[in-house]
Amino acid sequence: MNSALSEVLDICKKGQFGKLFSGETNNTLIQFFRYCFVGVIATVVDWGASYLLFRFVFGGKYAVAANVISFVLGLIVNYVLSTLWVFTGAGSENRLKEFLGFAAIGLVGLLLTAGITKLFELWLADRTSAYQILGKIVSTAAAFLWNFFARKYLLFNKNKEA
Repeated sequence: MNSALSEVLDICKKGQFGKLFSGETNNTLIQFFRYCFVGVIATVVDWGASYLLFRFVFGGKYAVAANVISFVLGLIVNYVLSTLWVFTGAGSENRLKEFLGFAAIGLVGLLLTAGITKLFELWLADRTSAYQILGKIVSTAAAFLWNFFARKYLLFNKNKEA
């Protein structure tokens, strides 16, 4: 059995659920579990800002612009929480370099978000006004998976070569 899964099962068997929420870990499953919480918080910021911008600032137009701005806000929240809770102890000594790497990975997620949103706009804007939220759902899932695994293995991997 996978050692990461064995560790999580052992924690659950012993009822030590606090270990899932606290302490440094390089266990990918525990980090993914924590990243899900971080993702929910960042998503609430992202989606809330997207909705407010799309409906009130841009008057129901410019879904891509609303999603780009809201994605950046979610990225900032995600970075802060990820470095404080998910990938603790695995980061760089140079916080600026670390943030730029984090942002570069987020930029790919942003391009996924913008591209998927635009595709939904092109495919569905004439058929339903829900194209914006449908595109947001799909783009959020794609960006979430990309961001976690890229950050885990490219940026915060304790086992990578210096």
